[in-house]
Amino acid sequence: MYLEVQRRISRKFVASIQQLYDLRIDEPTLDTPPNVALGDLSLAACFELARQLRQAPRAIAQAVAAHLLPLEGVARVEVAGAGYLNFYLDRATFAAALFRRRHTAAAPASPAAEKILVEHTSINPNKAAHIGHLRNAALGDTFVRLLRFQGQAVEVQNYIDNTGVQVADVVVGFVHLEKKDCAEVRRLIEDRQTRFDYYCWDLYARVFRFYDENPAALSLRAEALHAIEEGQGEMAAMAEVISDAIVRAHLETMSRLNVRYDLLAQESEVLRLDFWRSAFTLLKERDAIRFETEGKNKGCWVMSLADAGAEEASEEAGEEDVKIIVRSNGTVTYVGKDIAYHLWKFGLLGKDFGYSIFWRYPDQRPVWRTSVVGQPDAPPFGHAAFAYSVIDQRQSYLQNIVAAAFRALGYQTQADHLRHFAYEVVGLSPRCAEELGVELNEENGRRSYVEVSGRKGLGIKADDLVDALIQKALEEVQARQMTQDPAEQKSVAQQIAVGALRYFLLKFSTRIIIAFDLKEALAFEGETGPYLQYTVVRARNIFRKYAETEAAFQPEGLGELLPAEQLQTFLAGEDAAPFWELVLLAGQLEMIVEQAVTTMEPAILAKYAFRLAQAFNNFYHRYHILSEPDRGRQRLLLYLVELVNQTLSRTLDLLGIEAPERM
Repeated sequence: MYLEVQRRISRKFVASIQQLYDLRIDEPTLDTPPNVALGDLSLAACFELARQLRQAPRAIAQAVAAHLLPLEGVARVEVAGAGYLNFYLDRATFAAALFRRRHTAAAPASPAAEKILVEHTSINPNKAAHIGHLRNAALGDTFVRLLRFQGQAVEVQNYIDNTGVQVADVVVGFVHLEKKDCAEVRRLIEDRQTRFDYYCWDLYARVFRFYDENPAALSLRAEALHAIEEGQGEMAAMAEVISDAIVRAHLETMSRLNVRYDLLAQESEVLRLDFWRSAFTLLKERDAIRFETEGKNKGCWVMSLADAGAEEASEEAGEEDVKIIVRSNGTVTYVGKDIAYHLWKFGLLGKDFGYSIFWRYPDQRPVWRTSVVGQPDAPPFGHAAFAYSVIDQRQSYLQNIVAAAFRALGYQTQADHLRHFAYEVVGLSPRCAEELGVELNEENGRRSYVEVSGRKGLGIKADDLVDALIQKALEEVQARQMTQDPAEQKSVAQQIAVGALRYFLLKFSTRIIIAFDLKEALAFEGETGPYLQYTVVRARNIFRKYAETEAAFQPEGLGELLPAEQLQTFLAGEDAAPFWELVLLAGQLEMIVEQAVTTMEPAILAKYAFRLAQAFNNFYHRYHILSEPDRGRQRLLLYLVELVNQTLSRTLDLLGIEAPERM
């Protein structure tokens, strides 16, 4: 609502300047005055136009103000100070329209909408997920929810690097350290006493100790990697069995956090369906890569970063001005396969995968995966207009290489539509690490956070972290006597734990390294998930208690019980400022969502949720809603409670957080 009014004002201002001064300008940005007495929106664009029009800003503002009304949603416009335009909204109309919107289901994406493809999580399928993977998944999933809230057509992909070095290392571990064949690995997966993803976590760390002690053993990695890429023999079969089992474990883990995917794009099909071969041919034909016949890269196919327009990437690479795409032994580097995958995302390869159902969520919604031969009823995938890759900032260099390859191939528009959703890493606070059983040396104990390292086996598995949060939350549920039903206690604890985890991972800017802390995340006061959940529960409890004496009461019916005239009286009175400020804040959700999408910063939404919860709790403590003697005023108070309840509930849903029935 607030966003729509902003847009109408901005467009009307542009049209007025065109009409009055025959001058074309861009749509200006509006600000929020420090308090509602000075208006609900403010425009300072007249100051910027003063020099161009050779008039005083106030004179411009006065001339334009006379042309801005009538304007839907705006009651009046005032010129303030040296040339500000302050806009006062039609409060009753705004509140009524907002109330209706909050009780209307979001419209599905238009069939004609351009597809936005979001790739996130993308964990190597070689071991259990850890907390760093959870930040990626929480950011990516929330971003998808934001886009869908805007009515965008979104496809969620999870790239499975099942032919890469990490899987090859686990194969080396099974074959050369444990002397197991593929059949024995299958039996290990089927053994209910063994958590296979946990088993591989430990094995992966053992393999790196093996390499450190036996440097010549790295040749075993190359052997396994080559076999896997060729897709032939015992090691290739073992790699497929391992990655399939690990991916299922990852899907189970992420499902606990309300994270879902549409498609698992497997690297194996990028190779076996000749995606890479087609991309390789295209790169050679358009001279985007060259074959090195001498020097340290002799025998490799490389891309010249400067020629490809990747100045930033070249600077990050230091003295290197080229990137190896194909190694001298004929194997493709990660970035080479990534180029092929991204070309497919935009429908630029002239090839497609087969698709088959790999897994189903409890509600039977399928997770599809790429395959050589697919099912005939598979939905279409790919052919996106925009593609976002949620990958940590350490991968910025490689993301720049992919964009550089697109430009070298002549796909400038698609290169511009490739978006790297970058974020900083997440670790554990030393207190949290010790609480979860991580043995810290003196150096790690002094650090602000403990970094996760799969190679060293250092860190906390994602499921262990979620389990610990659930246990801590269960202790709170029982101590606060939220419910006496054991099954409900467990359900509420799980919702609180997931809310605590997701909010903690989302409330920080993506540019900040997070040190996750159990105690801080689970606090019921302050900027936490449980505080937001409790606020929604508090609002709903008001209606539950009110309905005890008003059996026919339905919160959504409040819109009809408060006619426009009465609503206007309540919102325009002398003591109405707190009421109107709450309405105005609840109306800003759409604006906040747009800011979060534009900046790729879900933290903006998390901060908004906290502000709204704080404002409501202050309102709750100031006004005695259930004991208010004036019937009309009580309805207004309930009306405001319902506005916040619906807005905050939707905001939590965008954050992937559920509010329990009771807390």
